[in-house]
Amino acid sequence: MSDGDGPRVLYAKDGHVARITINRPQVLNAMDLRTHAELAEAWDDVQADDAIRVVVLTGAGERAFSVGQDLRERARLDADGDPRTSFGSRGRPGFPRLTERFGLVKPVIARVDGYALGGGFELALACDLVIASDRAVFALPEARLGLVPGAGGAFRLARQIPLKTAMGYLLTGRSMPADVALRLGLVNEVVPPEQLDACVEEWVRDVLRSAPLAVYALKEAVQRSLDLPLAESFGARFTWEERRRESRDAVEGPRAFAERREPVWTGRPAEH
Repeated sequence: MSDGDGPRVLYAKDGHVARITINRPQVLNAMDLRTHAELAEAWDDVQADDAIRVVVLTGAGERAFSVGQDLRERARLDADGDPRTSFGSRGRPGFPRLTERFGLVKPVIARVDGYALGGGFELALACDLVIASDRAVFALPEARLGLVPGAGGAFRLARQIPLKTAMGYLLTGRSMPADVALRLGLVNEVVPPEQLDACVEEWVRDVLRSAPLAVYALKEAVQRSLDLPLAESFGARFTWEERRRESRDAVEGPRAFAERREPVWTGRPAEH
């Protein structure tokens, strides 16, 4: 589909699952300002809709998840005197973007087929799970363009893989094939392209089997404790863990196990 007046982002909901697709395959799903604005609308709805428990993020077509910033648009903006960007998206369309939605506790699964470059790789780094085809390629080539990976790539990559390895990719812009990303722990699973959708759906089903409040509590606790000393993590206050602890689900899980049946999650407060 050409851009025209069509949507840059496709957003659909199926039961407890939201599916977000960057819809610019003719430019390898490069993200312009309008794309970021449409993505923000989707993330706002994900956060507001209590029925949504997991999100699948992908790019349209078979060639790319996303190649990141639309550099042709960036060149036009530079020519028009638009302020140059740096780290973060505050003040720009789509803020806060996924890369800065630090309070989003619903898990996001990246379905990556083809190129995930620049901001596309940064989106994948911000997701909780990454499932890739064996033809996926990751890279942060910004330094080769006189730029920096301002959507968190410089920060997240150095936290998610060894520092020297991260610096090697950041300073050179070298590409990382899917099998290397898997070995480094950046990807959860790599499969042939024809198996990608089935593999993603298996992960979706497994997430949905877990109690939603437990999932949210775990994501919040893990993210917030990464920079805390271990002893402080045990004493920290986590909002979603408090909700989980006082929920019916905290009772339902052990009860269902004892009764040898599947649990029925409600996410509601416990009855006293």
